[in-house]
Amino acid sequence: MARRTFKGGVHPPTHKELTEEKPIESLPMPERVIVPLKQHLGAPAEPIVERGAKVNEGDKIAEAKGFVSVPAHSPISGKVVSVEPVPHPFGGEELAVIIQADGEGALNEEIQFDDDYLDLSPDEMKDRVREAGLAGMGGAAFPTHVKLSPPEDKPIDTLIINGAECEPYLTADHRLMVEQGEDIIKGLRIFQKILGGPRAIVAIEGNKPDAIEAMKGWVLEDGDIAVVSLKVKYPQGSEKQLIKALTGREVPSGGLPMDVGCLVQNVGTAKAVYDAVAFRKPLTERVVTVTGRGVAESKNVRAKIGTPFKELIDYCGGYRENGPLKVIMGGPLMGLAQADDGVPVIKGTSGILVLPEKDSRLGTPRPCISCSRCVDVCPAGLVPSFLGSYVEYEQWETAEGIGIMDCIECGCCTYVCPTKRNLVHLIKYGKQIVLSSRAN
Repeated sequence: MARRTFKGGVHPPTHKELTEEKPIESLPMPERVIVPLKQHLGAPAEPIVERGAKVNEGDKIAEAKGFVSVPAHSPISGKVVSVEPVPHPFGGEELAVIIQADGEGALNEEIQFDDDYLDLSPDEMKDRVREAGLAGMGGAAFPTHVKLSPPEDKPIDTLIINGAECEPYLTADHRLMVEQGEDIIKGLRIFQKILGGPRAIVAIEGNKPDAIEAMKGWVLEDGDIAVVSLKVKYPQGSEKQLIKALTGREVPSGGLPMDVGCLVQNVGTAKAVYDAVAFRKPLTERVVTVTGRGVAESKNVRAKIGTPFKELIDYCGGYRENGPLKVIMGGPLMGLAQADDGVPVIKGTSGILVLPEKDSRLGTPRPCISCSRCVDVCPAGLVPSFLGSYVEYEQWETAEGIGIMDCIECGCCTYVCPTKRNLVHLIKYGKQIVLSSRAN
């Protein structure tokens, strides 16, 4: 039977063989962590600790500012040495709490297993999710409790647990499914209770047969959970494309998955939800794939939030060569290039990719030759070449009129462009201008 998929997309080399069989290793406890207060979409958290404060692992150090926001917690026990702006993986500087480890490993006393967690009401479960500081761990970092609060007139009938992990190089979700699939399913069950019992689909690309078998093993007796193998194609793991592939439903322009009765959560988020509800454990660590031809040994590591990228790279044997190198947070298509390897791991850091500059496809852009390759591969059904041109000529209203805000920034257009036009960069810039004009 043909695997399910969507229209458009590309087939870049995956390079997952570097880490797909590497078990998750735990990074040694860092001596110092840098915890940014902006790690999620929405309003940044506000610090509630000052310099000199003693904190335990799991203590809250910043409070959520509004509904679309989540708190931050200390990943280690130690002393707050400063609260100041620092370089951020998203670019620029953001306020962060810097904590020096004390070596005691003291844990917040509320973090312990609750035998009766399944008896909690949906609202009590959502409160624990919010208090744990959970934000989507697939990269978007949208506050999880907000996603779990659809309006009453938009009930969810289909819950999708996203294990596609279509971005090249990354295998953190893959290894999590192989090694901790039971916890992912327990998190799925919590999602179902909060949402009123929708049917559930665990979606995994077909290049992860061991993950598919592992997850099937955990849902063998559960008739309301299906494990579905998807065609290997980028960006299969994007929410709208995943929904189309699995249900045939199309999220409307400007709409959200809830508009078609669906909710999508990453497998890492499901695991974190189980930890938050069953153990009251805040999100203070995550699995990160450290990989690429520029690092000595590619690995999957479990790292504390706030650990500098350089410490993860050093744990993997350091840089393979002196340079020039490119360090990217995430994968090569949707990741963010970094100017400083001292930036910290945040909740949305799925990978750290280290590439020699010669691996980059970037070159001198040339004029569009109207080949329409970008149109053929665009999973959102847009005309990226036109959008790029309208941005270049600052025709913002025209760009908005032909759907610039529907771009999912997957980078397929740039990947296939024979003239090396930086289409996704132009479109990202154009979206920022359109959003600014709307705000004014």
